[in-house]
Amino acid sequence: MRATRPRQWVKNILVFAAPAASGALVHEGSVMRTVAAFWIFVAASACTYLMNDVVDRESDKLHPVKRRRPIASGSVSPRSAVVMAAVLGAAAVIAAAVIGAALAVIVVAYLAISLSYSFGLKRVPLIELACVTSGFALRAVAGGAATHVPLSPWFLVVTSFGALLIVAGKRSSEQEVLGEQQATHRASLASYPSGFLRSVRILAMSVTVTTYCLWAFERAAGLRPGDHAGDLKWFELSIIPFVLAVLAVELAISRGRGGEPEDLALGDHLLQLLGIAWIVLLLCGIYA
Repeated sequence: MRATRPRQWVKNILVFAAPAASGALVHEGSVMRTVAAFWIFVAASACTYLMNDVVDRESDKLHPVKRRRPIASGSVSPRSAVVMAAVLGAAAVIAAAVIGAALAVIVVAYLAISLSYSFGLKRVPLIELACVTSGFALRAVAGGAATHVPLSPWFLVVTSFGALLIVAGKRSSEQEVLGEQQATHRASLASYPSGFLRSVRILAMSVTVTTYCLWAFERAAGLRPGDHAGDLKWFELSIIPFVLAVLAVELAISRGRGGEPEDLALGDHLLQLLGIAWIVLLLCGIYA
């Protein structure tokens, strides 16, 4: 169980984003399909975590934190991890196919990209950033596929560049923590010059905030075309905690706390308060 990284299951909450933003979660069927999609991605992501830790077990032993992972520490054998990964991956694809072909395709794409990352693409600069970022984006797309919700282009861009900010922040923290040993643990880290990842984060923040504003205004205008003035107020206000949350993430990364994004989500109280305020304002605009 520990080898499947339960703390990182929080990432799979992204499958709720599209159904919630569309107002689809007022229907019991949509709620059930979204919950099912969440657990499908728990199984799929656990599969990729197990395989990644098997491949990286030697380099993880050199990392100050990752060396305590069950496979790197020897608590779980590589053979057992591979067998469990195969079971979880197959179960995820089969369960997704039961819900719909589109969701099954997304899960297969997620597994293919993640496993390709583990077996080689992680060594290719920029491509490895895109692979990890795609994992977040595919989770968000999966929520729409599970509930048959059409996705706004702005929604996809916000999700993708928000994920890029998190991934670039994680790499920045790894560079700082590992120092001269960064290439030993992750080959691509040595390919990023000083300041490059900072530039990536600035780009990601700028695009994320800009496209979120565009999405918020478009969503408000499309909700009740004849009379949306009241709803527009809530969507406008949601921009404030969203931007502050993006800045809070960047502040945490700049302080060296971006190495484990799930720790920020579960342990940063300021970020949690901003997240709650943002969600409440969105829910008021969508469901009020």
